[in-house]
Amino acid sequence: MIWRLLADAVALIHLGFVVFVVIGGFLAWRWRVVLYAHLPALAWALWIELTSGICPLTPLENRLRIAAGEEGYSGGFIEHYILPLLYPVGLTPQTQWVLAALLAVINVAVYVGLVRRMRASR
Repeated sequence: MIWRLLADAVALIHLGFVVFVVIGGFLAWRWRVVLYAHLPALAWALWIELTSGICPLTPLENRLRIAAGEEGYSGGFIEHYILPLLYPVGLTPQTQWVLAALLAVINVAVYVGLVRRMRASR
């Protein structure tokens, strides 16, 4: 039971990280200190997407699920949990590049707006 709860906790933390990567730039508009956590998180997420890497939280969750008597899963967190919600087909390297580009474009736009806002307030 404890292993399953730990695996579920890792999955929730992983989901929270993904959400933070997507919306962290918007949070930085309100709280500037968020920049110091969001920019490295964004860089990490882009690196994982562009290199078709696997976040270390994925194998950790799988090990915990196996310890709980469940089966782990292949692929990454995004492929296993998020993409089935968004796309009916599996994750491909091309899809990962599109997701990374979309993430980069959104965050560049957010940070350009933030810099303009900061300059205007001076």
